[in-house]
Amino acid sequence: MRLVFASILLLMCGPAMAKSNLEKSGDILHLLLPAATFGATLVYEDDFEGSWQLIKTGVVSRIAVEGLKYAIDKERPDGSDMDSFPSGHTADTFAAATFVQQRYGWEWAIPAYVGAAYVGYTRVASDQHHVEDVLVGAAIGVLSGLYFTDPYKGISITPIAGNGNYGLYVSGKF
Repeated sequence: MRLVFASILLLMCGPAMAKSNLEKSGDILHLLLPAATFGATLVYEDDFEGSWQLIKTGVVSRIAVEGLKYAIDKERPDGSDMDSFPSGHTADTFAAATFVQQRYGWEWAIPAYVGAAYVGYTRVASDQHHVEDVLVGAAIGVLSGLYFTDPYKGISITPIAGNGNYGLYVSGKF
């Protein structure tokens, strides 16, 4: 099983056709972070419930991104004909990082969020997106992860903001 997973991962990362090493590193991490997260759900105490939550998180995040790209025709900073708003790379990686944080805790999520932030940086630095494209993509990924992910064990703390109210939502499984 692990050999099959590793082979699929290598095949996914191989065809990353980027213009620069910076963009290529972001493209590879964009594939690697969600794939490694999915692999962890299969290996980590056979967390099949978590696997399903990650799939829902990723699919809904991607549908929201593609819907906005279709509705809002915004040119990329490099002038290419592809839609810029919002960043799908950033949405995908922040959805995976938020899943990790909600499901397994901050000790695993910090590296995932650093990786997701790096992917967002590479999208702006390589002229594929404007800053606002990346910020909205990150927000879509985070919201999707917060909505679909339940904590595996322990307590989950989620920030809440709306209608002038701010606070924290605390939940847990015992």
